[in-house]
This record gives sequence, C-alpha cells and structure tokens, in this order.
Amino acid sequence: MFKKLTLAALSALTLSTGGAYAAGGAGHIEDFAFSFEGPFGTFDQHQLQRGLQIYTEVCSSCHGMKFVPIRTLADEGGPHFSEDEVRAYAEQNFETWDPELNDGDGDFRPAKPVDFFPEGGDPAAPDLSLMAKARAGFHGPYGTGISQLVNGMGGAEYIASILTGYTGKEKEEAGTLFYENTAFPGGWIAMAPPLTGEDVEYADGHSNDLHHEAMDVSAFLMWAAEPKMMDRQRAGFVGVFFLLVLSSLLYLVNKRLWKPIKYKG
Repeated sequence: MFKKLTLAALSALTLSTGGAYAAGGAGHIEDFAFSFEGPFGTFDQHQLQRGLQIYTEVCSSCHGMKFVPIRTLADEGGPHFSEDEVRAYAEQNFETWDPELNDGDGDFRPAKPVDFFPEGGDPAAPDLSLMAKARAGFHGPYGTGISQLVNGMGGAEYIASILTGYTGKEKEEAGTLFYENTAFPGGWIAMAPPLTGEDVEYADGHSNDLHHEAMDVSAFLMWAAEPKMMDRQRAGFVGVFFLLVLSSLLYLVNKRLWKPIKYKG
C-alpha cells in the first residue's frame, strides 16, 4: 500500500465493495490488538505519532491523504503535536500549489497547517485518507455481520494483515509481477512488499520490527479515517446514560400515577 503500484495493482485495489477485494474473509486476517478497539478503547497518541512517521518517510512519496487537514495533527485524541510542531512538520515535509504567488501565475510554497495533506506522487497509487474505513477485515457468518458486531469492521486489521502477509513467493502473469500474500483475496497481489521491518528509526526507541510498523501505520490510517471516533463513543455513552435515567423516571412516574387506580377498592 505504500510503494508505487502498477495499473494492474490499482485495478485490484479499487474493486467495488461487492468485489473480491472487499471480501476480506477470503484471506487470512489477523486480529491485531489495537488500543482503540472496544467500547472503551482510545487511540494511543505515541502509536499515532509513529504511524505518521512511517507514512511520511515511506508512504507519502506515492500515496496522498488529500482529505485530511494537516492541522488535525494537533487535535486532542490524535497524534496531539503542539501547534509549533505541526507548523514545522508541514513546512519541512510538504509543498503545496498557491495560485496567488509569482504575480498570480502560481507557484509552490511550503505547506502550512491550514493545508491538507497533498496528493500522492504516483497517480496510480490510491489515496489513503479513508482506506481504513473503505476496507473490512471481518465478515459474516453468511452476511449476518455478527463478526463485525463483535470485532468491528476490521479495516485496520485488514491493512496490517496485508502488510505482514507476504510470503516471499513471486510469479509473473501477463507481464505483471505478483506477490503471494496470505491476507489478500486470491492469495496474490501486484503490490510489492512495502514494509520489511526496520524501515524507520523511531524517536521513542519503540520496536520497529515488521509487526509493530504495520500496526503503527494501520492505527494512524484508522485515526485519519475516523478522527472523531472517541468523541462519538463518548457521546453515545452519554446518550445511553440519559436514556436509562429517563426510562427509570418514566417508569417511576407511571407507577405513582396508576397505583391509586390499580389498587383502588
């Protein structure tokens, strides 16, 4: 997902939700233990920062995130950098086209926090802004969605499983090189292994083996696709709490109003 893709790879990656790619159950999806899972889960701020580092150093040359504002890196619940850190990150890593520069002819300038992440450098590489929401790792049984109710959609698990699912075997068909991948439906994918482990050096000294790198960038892509997930969960709990209180009060009022009539005479 983070290297340049051939047109054949893009075709495989952009099948509709009813197609083979969406049928993640056709491959082996590992159930990774992400911190944001479950009703009380939260994003790990340090993991999101590590995932951003992988995206920046490994992925961004080909893959964009054009729907994600750079300023959200400072939001609470996300990577939560300071405003100065976000400003420095934007200026040092990205450029954006400004039509007002160069006497109205336009020119590139260093990115600012108010800008969005740029599009990727490879037009054949899919945008990653909503990738974790566009893919489902858990299905069934038989279309009932019970697995998703228990395990969640599994978009992050799908991405991490793809990244760690390469076996090292290759084959060539119709001029395209395919790589065996245990998580990809059909078992063969046209995308070369994007991560091998120790691809980046984490500033916090965290393990950078393939498993942890895959988890970190998958968690970051989950946050990019659902930055307000924790807020929605909290709002849901508050709503359920008030409904329970209201139901209890209505029950007690009902009992009080009808008690004289029900037990009269």
